[in-house]
Amino acid sequence: MQNQRVLITGGAGFIGSNLANHLAETNDVVVIDDEYLGTSANLESGVDYHNRSVLEDDLPTDVDVVFHLAALSSYAMHEENPTEGARVNVEGFVNVVEQAREDGCETVVYASTSSIYGSRTEPSPVDMPVTVNTGYEASKLAREHYGEYFANHYDMNVAGMRFFSVYQGYGGAEEHKGEYANVIAQFADDMANGEAPVLYGDGTQTRDFTHVSDIVRGLELAADNELTGIYNLGTGDAYSFNTVVDMLNDELATDIEPEYVENPIPDSVYVHDTCADSSTMYEATGWEPEIDFAEGLRRVCAQYTETDAVASSHQ
Repeated sequence: MQNQRVLITGGAGFIGSNLANHLAETNDVVVIDDEYLGTSANLESGVDYHNRSVLEDDLPTDVDVVFHLAALSSYAMHEENPTEGARVNVEGFVNVVEQAREDGCETVVYASTSSIYGSRTEPSPVDMPVTVNTGYEASKLAREHYGEYFANHYDMNVAGMRFFSVYQGYGGAEEHKGEYANVIAQFADDMANGEAPVLYGDGTQTRDFTHVSDIVRGLELAADNELTGIYNLGTGDAYSFNTVVDMLNDELATDIEPEYVENPIPDSVYVHDTCADSSTMYEATGWEPEIDFAEGLRRVCAQYTETDAVASSHQ
């Protein structure tokens, strides 16, 4: 993508800021974020930043492409206030896309979720039946239906991307999020500081961990190819939390046992296992993940291992 005017909602957050900083190298990038989970410190100076809510009028939607990533993005946030969750995730989406449509924008790429597949150890294709067990999942599925409406009624290019466990280290754009940061960043930081990572249950739950740089590339390809419909962004490989701890111990040269705690999320709604079938995205754009999990963990841990190596060389 080059020489286009782009709006990224939620663009000061984890995925959004990585996308904004990447696209700003060759595009005019505008970001709005209400700073609930984002911070302008994540953004490079070339990004045009606005502290705004997706629920507001007169947003800067005079753009070629909208990447709508703004959301209340966890189970807990929606259980605390289901009405607010629906307003931000559903009404906010409709509000932004409608304003962009009125301003002549025809291409929207937005964030959905893989949680609606439920617990599956086999790869989940986009055309399989999905269910809703939480307010968060309900809001994202509603977003998909509104995306379909805008595509069918107004002939827009509207692509929903179901992300699978996106990660990056605290050296990226996650540290400010604390308990809402991705688990890889949390585990690595705890272990690098000699603390036990806290695992829900027995640690056998599995996730398809996808590095944020692969997600950014997928989002850009979706816009470049003017996709419409629903697509998965994931690796097709899944790792248990116990395995993650073992691999982090190897990478950090530590020997730390995890702490197991009771899962605060009810078993009836907890997604125990995820795995992506991203073949539809590959067929449409050629996208496939480039960073395998071992390399991704090396990148996560580099801020600790390289610092240690420099410190040792000066002793």
